[in-house]
Amino acid sequence: MARLDFKLPDVGEGVTEGEIVEWFVAVGDTVAEDDPMVEVMTDKATVTIGAPCEARVERICFEVGAIAQVGQVILTLESEVAPNMDAAQPSSRPPATAVGEIRDQVPGAGLFQVKAAAETAYFDAKPLATPATRRLADELGVDLRRVRPGGAEGRVTVDDVRAFVAEDRTDTTLEERRPILGMRRTIAERMHRSKTTAAHFTFVEECDASRLVDLRRQLLPEAERRGVQLTYLPFVVKAVADALPRHPVLNAAVDERSDELVYKKYYNIGVATATEAGLMVPVVHDADRLPLFELASRIELLARSARDGTIAPKDLRGSTFTVTSLGKRGGLLATPILNHPELGILGVHRIKEKPVVRDGKIVVGKIMLLSLSLDHRVVDGHVGAAFAYDVIETLENPKRLFHGDF
Repeated sequence: MARLDFKLPDVGEGVTEGEIVEWFVAVGDTVAEDDPMVEVMTDKATVTIGAPCEARVERICFEVGAIAQVGQVILTLESEVAPNMDAAQPSSRPPATAVGEIRDQVPGAGLFQVKAAAETAYFDAKPLATPATRRLADELGVDLRRVRPGGAEGRVTVDDVRAFVAEDRTDTTLEERRPILGMRRTIAERMHRSKTTAAHFTFVEECDASRLVDLRRQLLPEAERRGVQLTYLPFVVKAVADALPRHPVLNAAVDERSDELVYKKYYNIGVATATEAGLMVPVVHDADRLPLFELASRIELLARSARDGTIAPKDLRGSTFTVTSLGKRGGLLATPILNHPELGILGVHRIKEKPVVRDGKIVVGKIMLLSLSLDHRVVDGHVGAAFAYDVIETLENPKRLFHGDF
């Protein structure tokens, strides 16, 4: 038997390390050539690495959630015939460090792998059970993954669940620990970096969205005819992209390595999107050049691909300013966290009917709160306020910008 030390491959683009997201094999398993063995997440892409040849898994060197450096041995294999490692021969097979399939998507499921309280504890990530058994387990607060099956074909039965409950509760844990993995770890690291690097401050103001509501209502039939879901978000993104050239520091970034302020002459607006994997920020590139309906279509497509896990990495990079909508349950007020290294992020709250004064009379207005978080290291308060009022002026008089721009 030949032993193969399988090393984390170099996936290019400056990647030096990767996080082990999921193992598809265990020690003792036999794999065929190209069978998926491990999923690794880098800051560029998610990589599924396949087996270089038919072999037996001898040892796994990294646990799920661990960080491996490019070139480190991540598992060892035993094979009857080792793959030809001489790349100079035309008929040679890829070496054990060959890159597997690079998937242009962010993993949606399996980001959290539950560890047993002890190595001897029973655990099955995908237990088999009937709906009745699952319903009983839910009512009794039992985690089916920890119930040893006694039914046919490895199924957990109702009796198995009841027997599990009848056991001494001191033998079971009332706490469950889950490592922070994958996209959730990336989000946590970026949020921590943003809060510990930028000097956050938030400016809040009201926006009378009455005319915006009317304009959207007028455009809905045409949007429906074109198959476009027209929300208020495209109007806000368009207003932001229109205002940024007049307030260039809001479209800049700080280069901490050189202590330089980098002014950007392109306007790529990130749109924060809630997904099962966590909050992601798809990017509408060149948002300032897109007509309203095309912008709305683009936002809808990006949000959908982010939620179903098919978004391309290029659509998650390159933003210069971010808009985050708090949705229908936006609450009264929130202070968004900057999408580092950007210097501004605009939080959009839901439109509510409130009393307002117009021409000396109290009337019912449709009011939307905007909360603008900025990096006070380089953005002064009056500069941020001027930008906010510029955006508000557009949204309160939307036909100035959107008339005929569809």
